[in-house]
Amino acid sequence: MDNQTFQYSKLLVEGLQVTSQSTLPTFILLLMVYAFIMVSNIGMMVLISADKCLHQPMYVLFCNLTLNDILGTTDFVPPVLRNLLIEPSERYITFVECVIQAYFAHLNGTASHTVIMIMAFDRYVAICNPLRYPAIMTSNMVVKLSVAAWAVAAVLVGILIGLSVRLSHCRSVIQGSICDNPSLFKLSCENTVVNNVYGLTFTVVLFTSSVVCVALTYLRIALICFKSKNKATNSKAIKTCSTHLTVYIIMLISGSVTILLHRFPVYAETRKLAAIILHVIPPALNPIIYGVQSKEIRQKILKLFRNQINAK
Repeated sequence: MDNQTFQYSKLLVEGLQVTSQSTLPTFILLLMVYAFIMVSNIGMMVLISADKCLHQPMYVLFCNLTLNDILGTTDFVPPVLRNLLIEPSERYITFVECVIQAYFAHLNGTASHTVIMIMAFDRYVAICNPLRYPAIMTSNMVVKLSVAAWAVAAVLVGILIGLSVRLSHCRSVIQGSICDNPSLFKLSCENTVVNNVYGLTFTVVLFTSSVVCVALTYLRIALICFKSKNKATNSKAIKTCSTHLTVYIIMLISGSVTILLHRFPVYAETRKLAAIILHVIPPALNPIIYGVQSKEIRQKILKLFRNQINAK
């Protein structure tokens, strides 16, 4: 059979390379973290949706982030857990399933940045134009920003994955914990210059736009804090900004490492670890950093707990 016109219907996924002694602890740890991510993010979305007092632009936009975290973690963790319980030689996935998995993996990564950009825009308007904030951040504007964030991510990722799907295969092993775009086009022996150029341009533009938006927002906050004489407000703002930036930097570094190390097969296990950090740490921290740290949400959660205790 001519490999230049062939596409495998089934692929073998490398998955995590762990010892037999480490398999069960790794499985339990990932399962517990996954459960926490699901409960905290779904709980945050339900809380914001159910309470009209929280139907503010900042919290509605935050729901996009929680939705994206649920999507990305569900795309990543269950397949990894499944493969941990299967012999390495039996970790098969169909090509169609692999493409879908890769699409949602990159949709999650891209939307993480586009959603954070619209959240940064919201904070920038609130800080730079506080008097005009209600007029600018209307319900219609929030919907437009949310749709734009997801639509841009969906189209760009669709093109990215489409360029890889068109290629023929000469290999059948997915070199990663799950399917992603680099592992898809690595199945081919064809010329992948177009894939590389588009992928690199896409990544640079996305990361640069994200960093610039976040940097402008937090620099503006820093300038206002510098000019302000209210120490209590400054301390709160610095604490909030530092935690937001910490989660953002973790996401940025782990995402960059995952992409870069695809070019260095010798660091395959380091790349897989970076992918786990990318799909687990930010989704676990976001409900705490962006949600619980908010006074309004924290008060709502405490009120719910008190009501539950009083009911008993």
